[in-house]
This record gives sequence, C-alpha cells and structure tokens, in this order.
Amino acid sequence: MTLRDQFTAELKTAMIAKDAARVGALRMVTAKLKDMDIAARPKGVTAIPDEEIISMLKGMVKSRRESVDLYVQGKRQDLADKELAEIAVIEHFLPEQMDDAATEAAVQAAIAESGAATMKDMGKVMAILKAKHAASLDMSKVNPLVKKLLS
Repeated sequence: MTLRDQFTAELKTAMIAKDAARVGALRMVTAKLKDMDIAARPKGVTAIPDEEIISMLKGMVKSRRESVDLYVQGKRQDLADKELAEIAVIEHFLPEQMDDAATEAAVQAAIAESGAATMKDMGKVMAILKAKHAASLDMSKVNPLVKKLLS
C-alpha cells in the first residue's frame, strides 16, 4: 500500500470516528501532497514518489517542532498541544527511526566506506548516509556525530 493510499484510508477512518483533530491533520497532509504534485507537473511527473513524500512529511514535522518551541516560549500551551497532536499524526506515516547505537554504527560504516579522515571529507560521509539511510536517520542528529568522529 502506498503512502497516498494510507493517507486516504486513515482519513476515511478518522472521518467515520469523528476524530476532528486527526481529520484536520490528515487533510493538511493531503493538501500539501497535492501542492507538491502540482509543482512537479512541469517536470513531467504526475505523482511524486514515496521518497519525496517522506521528505515532505519530515519537513512538516520539523516546522511543527519549531512552532511548538515558539508557542512554549510565548506561553501558549494550547497551541503547542495542537501542534504536538499534528506531529503524532504525521509521524505515524514515517518509517521507524534508528536508535542511537544503530545511528552510530551507520555513521562509522559510512566513514569507513568513504575513507574519510578529516572534516574535509564530511560531505562524502553525509552523502553516503543520505543515500543509504535517508528515511530512517534524523540528519540533524547525525551531523554532530559525524563531526565528532572525524575530528
């Protein structure tokens, strides 16, 4: 089942259950997906692939996390809670993230594969990690780890 099919099925289920918060979050995801499909049309793409959908979902989660931080600073816990609920819905569709030990093992394997020895080689390591583990790694957590291991 593709991610698009999962969005549709989950939306129908949430509508039947009258879960307004989940329906709203899923409609937001499908609207963003339609926008991306429309933007890709001039390139000859009728529907973006699942890899790009995962990237879109990660971006949505990231922006909501930033919003949560701002709402908490502004003492608007009600809005922060709403954003956290949306994050939970979106993360349901993302692949399972690697734990710390698996992340470190993947970084060390990428360093060995690229033959990286200094910080100048960080780009090579990051490219390998992105190619092999883009969906299951949080690159913002990987960056400091690669820097630590290469310095």
